[in-house]
Amino acid sequence: MHTLLVTADGSHTVRSHQFNECYHSERGAVMESQHVFIEAGLRQLKKSRLAVFEVGFGTGLNALLTMLEAEKTNQHVYFESVDPYPLDLATAAALNYPDILGVDRHRFMELHQHEWNTPVVVTPHFTLYKVKRSLLDYSLQRSFDVVYFDAFSPETQPELWTAEVFSRIYSSLSSSSLLTTYSSKGIVKQNLRAAGFTVQRLAGAGGKRHMLRGAKNEELHF
Repeated sequence: MHTLLVTADGSHTVRSHQFNECYHSERGAVMESQHVFIEAGLRQLKKSRLAVFEVGFGTGLNALLTMLEAEKTNQHVYFESVDPYPLDLATAAALNYPDILGVDRHRFMELHQHEWNTPVVVTPHFTLYKVKRSLLDYSLQRSFDVVYFDAFSPETQPELWTAEVFSRIYSSLSSSSLLTTYSSKGIVKQNLRAAGFTVQRLAGAGGKRHMLRGAKNEELHF
């Protein structure tokens, strides 16, 4: 069960009844995703081809923003996302992201309607691979350049924010790569460092004090 809510920037988020937590910041869903994952993540790596791994497909907002960014920059992005609890299509259809971003609703709904567990070439710039599985029992099979760590909070899903999980992700990353997340918890910073990441604390989205970004290559400057 989910409840649709309007955030401060006018865009929707969803409250999960199962986890009793919202998918995005109430300060603004689109604003937060753009700040944390696109600006602090995707835009930092100037490559013509990028592989993105996302923890938590959720509302599909990060995938939509990434697809739009790839088209704007003429990059090709392979986007792999794991989520054991996909959002139902009726809730997805009610989300107002297409209106906020000026995108055809059909393009957004395609991201939700495409088959799970099968890579799909959505556009010449964007390939989507959604996997209906928990990160805890998922083995990454390729090298990634950017990780969007967008799981529910460390308080809600502490098993996903461990040094062991971050170490598995670290080992799958390319030589100059990064992980970005909305969380700024001390335990998250500690576990990222224990996994090998060089960690930066950045200004958070919408007035939030901090967020975290981890780089695999300590010489990768932003």
